[in-house]
Amino acid sequence: MAKPFFRLQKFLRRTQLLLLFLTAAYLMAGSLLLLQRARVAVSQGSRASGTLQAFPVATVALGVDLLGSRALQDPQVSPDLPVNADVVRSPLTRLSPPGLRWSRRNRSSARRRWFHHYTSDLQAPPTLAPEPPGPAARIRGTYLGCFSDEGQERTLKGAVFYDLRKMTVSHCQDACAERSYVYAGLEAGAECYCGNRLPAARISVEECNQECKGEKGTACGASDRLSVYRVDMLQTSSRKRQTATYRGCFQLPENSTNAFSSALIQANVTVETCSEFCSQKEFPLAVLRGWECYCAYPTAQFSLRDAVDSSLCGQAPEARRLEGYGDVYQTPVQDTRCTDRRFLPHKSQVFVALSSFPGAGNTWARHLIEHATGFYTGSYYFDGTLYNKGFKGEKDHWRSRRTICVKTHESGRREIEMFDSAILLIRNPYRSLMAEFNRKCAGHLGYAPDHNWKSKEWPDFVNTYASWWSSHVLEWLKYGKRLLVIHYEELRRSLVPTLRDMVAFLNVSVSEERLLCVENNKEGNFRRRGRHPQDPEPFTPEMKDLIDGYIRTVDRALRDHNWTGLPQEYVPR
Repeated sequence: MAKPFFRLQKFLRRTQLLLLFLTAAYLMAGSLLLLQRARVAVSQGSRASGTLQAFPVATVALGVDLLGSRALQDPQVSPDLPVNADVVRSPLTRLSPPGLRWSRRNRSSARRRWFHHYTSDLQAPPTLAPEPPGPAARIRGTYLGCFSDEGQERTLKGAVFYDLRKMTVSHCQDACAERSYVYAGLEAGAECYCGNRLPAARISVEECNQECKGEKGTACGASDRLSVYRVDMLQTSSRKRQTATYRGCFQLPENSTNAFSSALIQANVTVETCSEFCSQKEFPLAVLRGWECYCAYPTAQFSLRDAVDSSLCGQAPEARRLEGYGDVYQTPVQDTRCTDRRFLPHKSQVFVALSSFPGAGNTWARHLIEHATGFYTGSYYFDGTLYNKGFKGEKDHWRSRRTICVKTHESGRREIEMFDSAILLIRNPYRSLMAEFNRKCAGHLGYAPDHNWKSKEWPDFVNTYASWWSSHVLEWLKYGKRLLVIHYEELRRSLVPTLRDMVAFLNVSVSEERLLCVENNKEGNFRRRGRHPQDPEPFTPEMKDLIDGYIRTVDRALRDHNWTGLPQEYVPR
């Protein structure tokens, strides 16, 4: 009996070796075949069209422009297409033959290391010869050329957004026109910038050699290069142009002509005329006093915190002028004194977290911190929607230390102890739970439909997440090395003083003017608008008892760690 068993064991061992050998041979053959196909596709592409550029090894290895247009600062690296992009073309360069398109499998496999073996012997990229924009481009607006964007400050400093998949010239122009900007600039194929001042450094059109991610065959700048269009009018499909927003009646400085940078004095001046005049000059405030129109920034001498009774601005123009009152309107353009942001020039020595429970206003706090410090914030996660809204650090690796702080919702001991210090942002759990439930059901800017609130999903969510709200704070208080506790409600109520504390904690020096700029741009473009009615009250008595218990626990823990307790409005509800 032992002999047949021994033979069976010997046979199985040989079979294992045979299977191992066959698997290795199969993988090697598949790799060689894939490599050969890729080599043939590239060689055919170089013969079929003179517009196909080679992919430098450095470009493939670093992923040009996947982290943004400023990811590469080496002047030796040309701003070519990343491996997963198609052929670069100017606004009217003809489309390449279908045979030049890479299959999805080839594009993904091209990122592997063995791809470098055959990219090194490709020929140098030929120079593109773009033609002037044709009729199709004129419909979208007037193409003005290629401009440099290499300075410390952005060339177009107005509104900005990104779209890694669907960026088009029309999309960018619509966004800029909606905000009353005259020029739209596209960079790195996926970035859109707006402004009312034409950039000065015009360069060769050939340097804007990246195509739009969502519009093949159209130039969308390159790394540190802007394809600039003049916005002629809003497209039919776009939303309405934003108008001025009334901020209130204010006491104006004694000598308005000297206090305000620009003025328009004419008979029958209207709110629209004044707002448009100031928007073209990129001023965020339009001040109207009788027939006088002034353009301004918020300053220490002219603060928007000291509004007076609106009836004082309802007097006759002459009386209003003598008493020094004026109506102040917010123009559609941004306050550009705090819009420039960049990555840290050197790796941060202190690894700082911006920690909060989901729905506690982390994204809004990031917006404030970025505009106050001038540096991007990072994220433990990756959210493409946030990246497209201008949070460029979202694509950067969270441990790169190139960002001023890193967003996280984690509350485990290991995740907490990885950070040297943290800003702990706490919000009323009732508001946090509703905000996170809305996000889960309808995205960052939507509201959950009624059937979600009335289903079993809502009570299950509260029972699970309410305890997380409590444990998140308790764990950070227990394991956090150096903390700054910020209450969301206090940040909204007293923005500048609270933000000043946050910036000091991050060890960044900020001028008062920049903080006032942040206050003027405080809402950003990533906040739910309006109020979704909740009727009946979404929290049952049992839910309230549960949440109130967690509130008392957290309040006691904060006081035990020598912090101020939770704001009074948390309980009773």
